[in-house]
Order: sequence, then C-alpha cells, then structure tokens
Amino acid sequence: MEKYIPRIVDGLLQNKLEYMGAVLIEGCKWCGKSTTARQVAKSYIEFQDPDKKMQYDKMNQTKPSLFLEGEKPKLFDEWQMYPVVWDSIRTDVDHTGLKGQYILTSSARPLEDSVMHTGTGRITKLLMRPMSLFESGESNGKVSLSDIVDGKDIEGVSNLDFDSLINAMIRGGWPEALNISGDNKYKIAKDYIKSLLSEEIKTIDGVERNLSKMSAVLKSISRNISTNTSKTTILDDVKNEFVNEVSRPTLDDYLNTLEKLYILEYIPATNLNLRSKTPLRVSPKLELVDPSLVIASLNLKREDLIKDLNFTGFIFENMCIRDLKIYADAMDATLSYYRDKNDFEVDCILKMSDGKWGAIEIKLGAGEIPEAANNLNKFKDKVDTDKYGEPSFLMILTGADYSYKREDYIYVVSIGTLKN
Repeated sequence: MEKYIPRIVDGLLQNKLEYMGAVLIEGCKWCGKSTTARQVAKSYIEFQDPDKKMQYDKMNQTKPSLFLEGEKPKLFDEWQMYPVVWDSIRTDVDHTGLKGQYILTSSARPLEDSVMHTGTGRITKLLMRPMSLFESGESNGKVSLSDIVDGKDIEGVSNLDFDSLINAMIRGGWPEALNISGDNKYKIAKDYIKSLLSEEIKTIDGVERNLSKMSAVLKSISRNISTNTSKTTILDDVKNEFVNEVSRPTLDDYLNTLEKLYILEYIPATNLNLRSKTPLRVSPKLELVDPSLVIASLNLKREDLIKDLNFTGFIFENMCIRDLKIYADAMDATLSYYRDKNDFEVDCILKMSDGKWGAIEIKLGAGEIPEAANNLNKFKDKVDTDKYGEPSFLMILTGADYSYKREDYIYVVSIGTLKN
C-alpha cells in the first residue's frame, strides 16, 4: 500500500468534523479526495463500485436510511450518484445532534433538483484541489504566507531550478503522478483531458455534448489562461473552428459544465475602494484547476514552453494561483485581481477574513522583479487606505531562487519556498 502524502486540507477536515455533523469534500477527479477522506473514515461506501450497483439501487428505492449504517465517521464516495443520501444525512444529523458523523466526496455538483433541502447547519463544504508544490514536496516551505501577512522577516532558497519548474507544470499536482517514475508521469494530464471529453461531460447530467466543441472551448480557455478574457472572445475562438455552429447558450452550458466538474475556476475582480476614477474591468480571470491541463489541452511539449517564455509565464501564474488558493483556503482568505480600463493590472489581491489584505505580482523570471515592484507601489497609491487600510504586505511571487524582504518592504518570494 502506497504511503499517504499529507495534504493541507487534512487539518481543515479534522476541524470541521469537530463542529459539524457532516463534511462534503468537493473537487475535481484525481485530486485525492477519497484518499484524504479515508484517513479519517471508519467505514465507507464507494458508489462507483459496479459490483454493488444493484444493491445500492434497491436501498435507494426502498430504505435509504440503510446507507447510514456502519461505524462513524462514514464516508460516501461520489455521493451525487445517489442524491437521497444528502437528505438522509441531513435528517440524521438533525435528529441526533452528533458531530463528525459523515464525510461525503463529490467530483461533480449534483443536479439542482436532486436534493430536497440544503445542508445548512448540518453539512459543511470543503474544496480540494490538486497538490500545491509544498504538498508535492517541491517547495521546501521555508517561507510561510501567514508570516508574510503578519509582516515578519523571511528568507529562503528554492531547490527548484527552471527545468524543475517546467516539469512541475507539465506533470501537475495529481497525487497519482508522484507514484509514477520516468516520463509516464507527464501523461496523467493528457489522460485526464481524454476522460473529461469522452466521459465526464456526458455523465455529469446525461446531456450529450459535442466532444470537439468542448475541446475547442478548453483550448480557448487555455490560450487565454490567467487573463480576464470575455466569453465573447472564447465564443469567437470556437466559432472560427466550427463556422458559427456554437451559440452563446451552448458556450454558457459548456463553461458551466467545466465549473461543475471543478475544472474551471474564476478569479473575481477586486472590490477594493480606490482613489482612482478609472473604471475597473469587472470580468473575472479564467483559471484551470491545474497548469498541466492547460499544457495537455494545447498539446504543448517541453520545448514549446521553453521557446515561448511569455506564454509560459501565464501558465506559471496559473500554477501559482492554484497554490495560493490552497494556502488561502487554509488561512480563511480569498483571492481577487485588479485591472482597470487603462490595462493597469495587479495579478492577485489576497484578503483575510479579519480585513487584512495584500497585493501580489506573479513573475516567472528574476529580471521582471523591478517592474513588478514598481507596479505594486503604483497600486498602493491607488487604494483608498482611509477606507480599506494599509496593505499588510506587497509581494512578488517568482520562479527565481531566493526569497527575501526588500528595503522597501516588498517581499520577493520563490514559489519553491512557499507554504501556507
């Protein structure tokens, strides 16, 4: 049996089980939800087990409460296949008042009319993503994002060189890939895309979707990764390939499907109070849940990434956003971005639940650090600090080697040293 690799959500799961009757772990397939849940669960049901489908169907139709029998906490893997479980758990928790009774996992949001009641007060949610570089062991964790928020001094040297960063982007944060030696570990993401196109987009709700059109949508998202590209741009991209055969409602359905499968994420525009009268761009940034999916969707090779460092910088940003989202969730923080109509942009704004906030620029190479620092100082001057407070930190997240605090108090942090 392969050794379990600890995940940042482990502590979040344990904490939620202490004050809530049930926890739902959501996230894309292959990100490790079931493996993480099994570290805590004392009994479980795998609803995808074909050998037990007839048995589960009968229980579903006759007495759904039988699903709940067993030692607690009990895990229901891919619960959305039998949505009646949700209401059974909600009712049981309501009646017993006991905490930490059930864990559910889901790699697709259920149909909207498949559950009778919300789980408010009984079932809490926890979003899981593929591994961050710290979880996969590639970041040495010398620098804590929490320490940066608190204004502490930092220092660290990354063990990741440029080739290792490229390899990490191609391989992605899929736990299974860490157990595969040689170049085969780089094939996981390509298989993921094939499975997504041939199976997942159909099984999520039974709706037939065109494989080629969904592939074109994925490619357009990937070409525009880490930008606030409009749906109109994506639609035009897809129409170029299919000669006006794709409508706006169809595109919306395809994007919603990718979101329901936890593949597509949006980074919203910031709601910071600004002194500037310049209007904001309010469309969200498009991000895939893992950089390997960008690379696999476009069928890029290592040489392609090395030849086009400008585009590779956007893929690097996608990887950094993945890691920052994981770390932010652990800190009860949220991410947004800033861009105005004059195209002045800051890649990421991190806001803590207590009101502390900081601005982050993401740059692949060390040569971009001076420009990024200048950008952060310009942005700071735009913020109405009387209303929103001074930033707790300004940070440049890079693929370079060193992490340190500059004389102007701007943090320069290598992604290969960062943890939550």
